[in-house]
Amino acid sequence: MSYELKVSERYAGFWIRVVAFIVDSVLVSIVMGPIAASLYQKPHVAGDLMVAAQSGDLRDLALVVLAAVQPSGVGEFLLNVVLPAVAVVAFWIYRSATPGKMATSTRIVDAESGEAPSTKQCIVRYLAYYASIFGLLLGFLWIAFDRRKQGWHDKIAGTIVIYTSQISKA
Repeated sequence: MSYELKVSERYAGFWIRVVAFIVDSVLVSIVMGPIAASLYQKPHVAGDLMVAAQSGDLRDLALVVLAAVQPSGVGEFLLNVVLPAVAVVAFWIYRSATPGKMATSTRIVDAESGEAPSTKQCIVRYLAYYASIFGLLLGFLWIAFDRRKQGWHDKIAGTIVIYTSQISKA
């Protein structure tokens, strides 16, 4: 049995979720940018990117981009991988939404009960992002075509994202 939406609710579609993602990305950049800049100490990256872009060789450009974002130590790994994961999952557990979802009046709920997702669902949903990403982003595009607007990560975790005029943790 699946959750029946209330009159004030509707499934959050692809574009509203893109807006929420952009809001989250901007906020993360504002908070993490200065920390990352001081930690990375990679002044040559901008020049390398310019040279690779001007060469027109997509393989070289991809290798330079990968080298630029590859964590070179424990600090970078914690900053780029662990900290964002912990922050996102914590927001989902305690608010059923990231700041971007809060700004767009959307929230994550259990697909069966309509209640806040469990801690396990939040962790599985985050890990399942990788299935959506590594599937050539099809897992995210799936949202646009799915009847319940679920991405692959939502289906795997048993969650839906709803738009509602009232945000509260269920």
